[in-house]
Amino acid sequence: MTVTAEELYQRGQALSNRGSFAAGRRALEAAARRTDDPNLRARIAGTLSYVMTKVGSAAEAERMCLDALALPGINVETAAILYGQLGSIEMDRGRLETAVAWLGRSIDGLSHDPVRSANMRLNRSLVLMQWGQLAGAREDLERAASSYREAGLHLEEAQARHNLGYVSMLSGDLVGALQIMQQARALLDRESSTWEAIGDVDRAEVLREAGLTTDAEQILERVARVFGAHGMPQARGEAEFNLARSLLRHDPVRAARVAAAAGRRFRALENDTWAARAEGVRLRAVLSAGNVGRSGDRTAMMRGIPHAGEVDAVARALEARGLRGEGAALRMTDELWRAHHGTDADAPRRVIRQPRGASMDVKLLAYEVRAARAAAAGREGEVRRQAAAGLELLSSWQNSFGSLDLQTSTSGHGIGLMLEGVASAVRSRRPDVLFEWSERVRHLSQEVIPLRPPPDQGLATDLAELRMLRAENPSGDWLSDPRAAALRDRARERQWSATGSAAVQQRVGLEEFRGHLGDDTALLAFVFSGDSLSCLVVSSSSTGIMDIGRWSTVRTGLAGLRADLDVSASVRSGPMATVVKRALDERLALLSSVLLSAPLRAAGGARRLILTVPGVLNGIPWAMLPAMRGRVFTVAVSATRWTRFRPAVEAAGVDGSRTVGFATGPRVARADEEVAAAASAWPTATALRGPDATVSAVTTLAPAVDVLHVAAHGRHAVDNPLFSGLELADGTLFGYDIDLIPRVPDTVVLSACEVGRSSVRWGEEALGMTRIWLHAGSRVVIAAPVVVADDVACELLGALHLGLVGGLTPSEALAAASDSTALVAPFQAHGAGF
Repeated sequence: MTVTAEELYQRGQALSNRGSFAAGRRALEAAARRTDDPNLRARIAGTLSYVMTKVGSAAEAERMCLDALALPGINVETAAILYGQLGSIEMDRGRLETAVAWLGRSIDGLSHDPVRSANMRLNRSLVLMQWGQLAGAREDLERAASSYREAGLHLEEAQARHNLGYVSMLSGDLVGALQIMQQARALLDRESSTWEAIGDVDRAEVLREAGLTTDAEQILERVARVFGAHGMPQARGEAEFNLARSLLRHDPVRAARVAAAAGRRFRALENDTWAARAEGVRLRAVLSAGNVGRSGDRTAMMRGIPHAGEVDAVARALEARGLRGEGAALRMTDELWRAHHGTDADAPRRVIRQPRGASMDVKLLAYEVRAARAAAAGREGEVRRQAAAGLELLSSWQNSFGSLDLQTSTSGHGIGLMLEGVASAVRSRRPDVLFEWSERVRHLSQEVIPLRPPPDQGLATDLAELRMLRAENPSGDWLSDPRAAALRDRARERQWSATGSAAVQQRVGLEEFRGHLGDDTALLAFVFSGDSLSCLVVSSSSTGIMDIGRWSTVRTGLAGLRADLDVSASVRSGPMATVVKRALDERLALLSSVLLSAPLRAAGGARRLILTVPGVLNGIPWAMLPAMRGRVFTVAVSATRWTRFRPAVEAAGVDGSRTVGFATGPRVARADEEVAAAASAWPTATALRGPDATVSAVTTLAPAVDVLHVAAHGRHAVDNPLFSGLELADGTLFGYDIDLIPRVPDTVVLSACEVGRSSVRWGEEALGMTRIWLHAGSRVVIAAPVVVADDVACELLGALHLGLVGGLTPSEALAAASDSTALVAPFQAHGAGF
């Protein structure tokens, strides 16, 4: 039976819409050979032009459409379809104004055909999004989705819904964006690998805006390969462009390389708009690389820096094409570099303008430029005012997020402002100013008091499946499995959307804080300003700012610390043990001397210490530093959190009447002995051992006790901290599981290697199992950042409970246990330990 031209056309159209461009093109060309009908030939040409655009022949596609419009005998409807194709071609070429005009003519001409009109609205919404006209884009997408739904076109409706999620992202609603995209994902992903890749690019942009750059970049690298394999150079270039934008924040050198590659691809396609966008990102990357280090060889920094005329030309090209936000970001990045490096001092001051509808990053960049200019002019008060105003804007956005993941990751948008403010506070030499800024940057992701999520059986089911997948593939890359990755994404979406904001916690001021300090207590607040370290020392009677010299020495000492600690814990006897111990002791002594000598002198006779530390000092086992031996201390998330939780911690430590629970994981040599010794200190205790210590049993026990002690193997997931966990009888208790616990214990003891570690986000925010418990409401967590020998954990933590049952606070009990056992170990109290 002969296939008609119309049937071939429909087949080619369907194949092309699924991203099967080669097969679609063959069907369309066969259809064109079988018909003389001018309207059908014109429509075939229109669809072929879509295919040609996707495979990188936009000029040829435009010619085909114009030739089809010139065919005698085509009707109004066919002409409207061709107008729409021309609009799509111009959109892909970055000619946004012309694209909107063509698409508008098409929508008007197709008013009698809701589905075809919806197709054109879908395309026009993409142009409006690039222009920042979000209300118009949302209206087009909602009308398109409604038309598709009424026509029973579920795939097309899913595409429109997915794009509504993208509008939500551009509006700043990251939670809503991910929810909408996840709902549309299943149907689109099943349609074809091309549609899956297109959807993944948008999801990667949401993750990038949320600060989860590792996940975003892994997605973008993968989809760029998919587009390359399908012969789609425009889409591949767009994925590379978005990859470069993500890399801008933390790896500007690589961002410049990736943006340059994308630019070459766009120029080969004669796509001037996208080439300008890529060049804008490349120039920003080069300028940002110069901003990474603000000291050093100025000549080396100047090498390769674009001149003002080059920046202005690209910015003008972007602005002429309606991309005002990208043009403004480029100009501001240039101004920031020049403010930091003192160039063009005599040049006219350029006015910093935020275009209407500017993204959060552009708004914050404007504040950063003003702060940097003020710093260059020596106007320190203005530096801090501009930096604070920018961070307040960021904070107001964050205050809608209850999720710890979102709170910590979105703080990355403010890293430049944090560094400007902290550096100015250090230069002020005023303790009250430095305390304010220390708290501002420490507390940025902690202002929101989370609203505990309701029970979520769907999340619990997903986590149970993830436990099985991890058990089947215990290597570090277990999340690379497609099913595990899909479950990870769904768990993240559920956690983001389910954890709301209950209230906003105000920061404590210096004088209020000092009122809570006893005569024997001091705060050591370490602050990092980008290239130097300082310590603010606060006691009830005095304050002082200590400059921590030899930052390069500290950095070198930190570089090999974890390896030394891990080897020391595993090599406990034999000739190598002495060598390993000596190397570790020397490293710890060096860090102790550089970091603590001056601050402890300033703290005088303080017996109890509150430490707040930046991310660059994350992972230091403070209890093992010689200067800290015999001292009671707690590593507080912030002085504000310590102040708010301290009364409850002291009240909890008055007697041994608290309820206590224990759990042991598999393959921990002395776990049962540790739990038996610790439990014997209490009048009554609940202990889960062996097969009874399941994830469900532990999460059921946790809300029923005041103190929870878990002896199990632990693993820290660097790229996915909320998938860090404790190995129990039936698999891993993840960070996400903690959000399912309705009430968490006041005190959590984690006798598990590594779970005291954190992933550092943006130099200030650290996220790990300890932080997850604290965010959920625990007042103190005792954990170690590195491997601990089983015998040390067993003896030290068994003795810890003697202090707890005797009424000591957790920090005091831990110090007493170390003293009585003569063991020096990396266990330390986090939160309000006293």
